[in-house]
Amino acid sequence: MPESPQEPGVSQPLVPRPSPPGCRAQHVGDGVGDGDSVGPSAAGWQLPSANPAACRDTRAAAQWPETGRLALYLLGLRATCPPPDPSPQRFLVTWLKYYLEKDWEGSRRHGHPLTSYYQYSLGVLALCVHRKRVREEVIQRLLVAEQHRRFRHAGHTGVDTEAVAALAFACLEREQLVRSSLAAELRAAVRGIRARFVAVQSEDGFIGNVFSTPLAMQVCAGAGPAYGRAMAALLQRLDAFTSAAAMAQALPALHGRSYLDIASMQCKEELGRSWGQGGGKGQGGWHRAGTDATVVAVLAPHPPLPPRFETQDTPQGPFLTSVLGLAAQPQERHYWQLLGGLGTSLQMGVADYRPEDGETVVLRLSKW
Repeated sequence: MPESPQEPGVSQPLVPRPSPPGCRAQHVGDGVGDGDSVGPSAAGWQLPSANPAACRDTRAAAQWPETGRLALYLLGLRATCPPPDPSPQRFLVTWLKYYLEKDWEGSRRHGHPLTSYYQYSLGVLALCVHRKRVREEVIQRLLVAEQHRRFRHAGHTGVDTEAVAALAFACLEREQLVRSSLAAELRAAVRGIRARFVAVQSEDGFIGNVFSTPLAMQVCAGAGPAYGRAMAALLQRLDAFTSAAAMAQALPALHGRSYLDIASMQCKEELGRSWGQGGGKGQGGWHRAGTDATVVAVLAPHPPLPPRFETQDTPQGPFLTSVLGLAAQPQERHYWQLLGGLGTSLQMGVADYRPEDGETVVLRLSKW
């Protein structure tokens, strides 16, 4: 049985603790049917309390692997450009490796991970995105499961699980984290999954269901008409994505991106592109605005694009409440913060601040 990782110089292990209200991670898909999964979201991870009773409670809770939750946190951390100090990330990565081993103990008794193949695939993907090598045995476990179609559940296709596994395989191959012969097997697995997605696509364009379709689209990018039909179907059902977690899963596909893009992000150069940056004309958050335009004017869409933000009138002027459908939750102490290109907080509101030509303004969902 693997030992719990320890942080050098710290008497207590770094373990996940329940997040305070408002920061709690969304449910991670258990793989029982499609659409149970969620996109990258942040949760609270910190050193345990010095209180011995609290430490015992924390260690007891950590006996069940939280593979998917920690994987989502690490994906979200990388996507939002983590602080320069890599130490906290290293310890979280160590814990994720530990969880992957702990998770697999269930396979010896039940024939599947303690959590699910979906969460296990997320863990491998998160390690790859952070450019961490994964033991070949860990990769082979997923590869064998895919080859024997073990991602299916109760007669369902398991599209969401297959999609995340394919993204993990593609990342490992693209980042050159595996030997060449294994890379060839991973490429073949991705091609097979992509072909199955095209084959099972319904007449209305969905692959699996509305919630698994965005994940499948990340795998099917460049698959010709199938991708276009899936995008058209998704755009007709945006009202289904009502939670922040569901939106996080849909947004990469809507902007022609995938979780694989997180691995190649250049954080210093990409600062300020955490929302709405499209890959081409008419796709997103960047367009020319007139001189002396306020942030509100810059954010205003050009027809026929839909509104990308919402404001609420206050005595101090408009207050930014929602960006790309993601609303701040005041009751959970969340708000949309305006930052300059160097990460400094702007001292004026969206109706007052006038960016200079070429200046970057960051909209960050923050907590006070």
